[in-house]
Amino acid sequence: MIRIAREADVPEILAIYAPYVLNTTYTFEYEVPTEEEFLARFRSLTAQFPWLVWEEEGKIPGYAYGSAPFERAAYRWCAEDSLYLHPDARRKGIGTKLLAALEDILKLQGYRTVYAIITSENSVSLDFHRKMGYNLLSEFPDCGYKFGRWLGVTWLDKVLKTVECPIDFPASWQTLMQDDKKFSDILDILSLS
Repeated sequence: MIRIAREADVPEILAIYAPYVLNTTYTFEYEVPTEEEFLARFRSLTAQFPWLVWEEEGKIPGYAYGSAPFERAAYRWCAEDSLYLHPDARRKGIGTKLLAALEDILKLQGYRTVYAIITSENSVSLDFHRKMGYNLLSEFPDCGYKFGRWLGVTWLDKVLKTVECPIDFPASWQTLMQDDKKFSDILDILSLS
């Protein structure tokens, strides 16, 4: 099932993420963050964005969260998705359900567009996002350097909703959780897992 991530989940989430840092080019981080650094990252992101986990028999085999791809105010209706699975959790539909739930919640918050920023050689993630309705925007060749070689990055996007003239910035994740109707909508989204 999908549920909202808690601070107590950080060690298990970090254990999923660490092999991506150490063994793949799917993240451009060179060193695994400490648990304290990752907890600070978790707290910072969840002030505005949802962070979801898939829980199965008391274990977390995958997670997804939103973040801001840009800093300036005019970009506030844009979000970026991040999704990581334990190798044993792949090809079981977990990623599809996590990303769909994340997108639904981001839409409820008021986000217009979600971006996927993927290392160009990560064909599994590129194919997955295309299957989920993302469109190719641009490719940036040789912009990252890891494991002794230059790597490209591919940007994809998905429009979640049209917004002609927005009145407000997207609501924070915390604000949504305090609104009874929106909280109910989120519980409905999570129950679809």
